[in-house]
Amino acid sequence: MKRLAVYCGANSGADPLFADTAEQLGAEMAKRDIGLVYGGGKLGLMGIIADSVLAGNGEVHGVIPEALVDLEVAHQGLTELHIVTSMHERKAKMTDLCDGFIAMPGGIGTLDELFEAWSWNALGYHAKPFLLLNTGGFWDSMISFVDHVVANGFISEARREQMLVATQIGDAIEQLAHAANGAKQGMTW
Repeated sequence: MKRLAVYCGANSGADPLFADTAEQLGAEMAKRDIGLVYGGGKLGLMGIIADSVLAGNGEVHGVIPEALVDLEVAHQGLTELHIVTSMHERKAKMTDLCDGFIAMPGGIGTLDELFEAWSWNALGYHAKPFLLLNTGGFWDSMISFVDHVVANGFISEARREQMLVATQIGDAIEQLAHAANGAKQGMTW
């Protein structure tokens, strides 16, 4: 894997573990020479992971809508900052730039990005894996809800199995690398 898109909050969240994990994930990505693709912001978990990858001499590609640049939330110290016109263009560009996706704790934007990556995968627009980094059990309730949706016949078991979950950073990266490698070899993802 050359690059991972990381979806995460523009806030740091209530639990300091979220910020610590963002910093650790960034450091591990830089150590493994995996570039970061993210929303281009300087605030919250977004800024923390970008700064961490940069501190490890890693590559960081931010993708931000023009309207947010104007609000002065864009991170100006990145390897490359892509300025786009819309949120839709942002998500498409992030998908083009990455080999897989990690969802860390975040809000409505993180959920939107995660579910769009999953639905685009389901529709065959890409074959890139995605994973919930379940820091401090943040995603437990959503995992239970997705299982409820499966039990009610709206998501297949095979589609559910695509939603990878890890609590440890090393395991998360390994699961994504394994799934991405499988997709490159023609396995259904």
